[in-house]
Amino acid sequence: MMKKFYLLFLTMMLVLLALSGCSTKEHTNKTEEKKQADSEKKVELTISAAASLQDALTDIKADYEKKHPNVTINYNFGASGALQQQISQGAPVDLFFSAAEDKFQKLVQEGLIKEKNGKDLVGNDLVLVVPKNSTKGIKTFEDLTNADKIALGTPESVPAGQYGKQTLDKLNVWKSIEGKVVFGKDVRQVLTYVETNNVDAGIVYKTDALTSKKVKIVATAMDNTHDPIIYPAGVIKNSTHSKETQLFYDYLQNEQSMKTLEKYGFKKLQ
Repeated sequence: MMKKFYLLFLTMMLVLLALSGCSTKEHTNKTEEKKQADSEKKVELTISAAASLQDALTDIKADYEKKHPNVTINYNFGASGALQQQISQGAPVDLFFSAAEDKFQKLVQEGLIKEKNGKDLVGNDLVLVVPKNSTKGIKTFEDLTNADKIALGTPESVPAGQYGKQTLDKLNVWKSIEGKVVFGKDVRQVLTYVETNNVDAGIVYKTDALTSKKVKIVATAMDNTHDPIIYPAGVIKNSTHSKETQLFYDYLQNEQSMKTLEKYGFKKLQ
């Protein structure tokens, strides 16, 4: 009798252990599945970036999304000043890549970007361009007095326009040509005005001029005629995807991304 009872008890214990093992294994599997699902969750990042970065960042986006298939990068390109104002007013942006330090610093001062989450990444040159078939004889910034129309980014919101005005002021040209200036909403619009022969000349970044076969560079502004052209990038404090944004921010600084930026004419900072 005792022997039968003992065998029954042992059998029940073995069944309970087997069931417990299955339950633990099932819980472990569910935990692993959840982790995998979380890692594969689709995330969309919004990056506000200076118009002059468009070509380089488009290449970087393609490389990044191949390596991170769960992440989609959505760019909002425009004038740095306009983008900064949008972010200040609460636009849902994850990262800001500016063409001017002063616009970037406004967001730092407003507490929208933490100092430790921002970095100066690249530099650029300011150049004077004319249509490829130009016969105006414009070869220097001083020659702009011979032009009928000159394109320049709006200095208040377009960094290239701000730097351009500084250069023209420094060379004592601004006052004599101010009435001939056609203002553009960003550097790409300025380039388009020159490409389409709507103006005789325009002031843009070297990186923009290099993308066009319809214009030629006739002069480069000396560094001492304008503020340093520096492009800082930083993670927005209120980003709803801070982890993924930080990963993309780090990716922008790696060797491959820096080579892509240099390929499009951006300068490595010393």
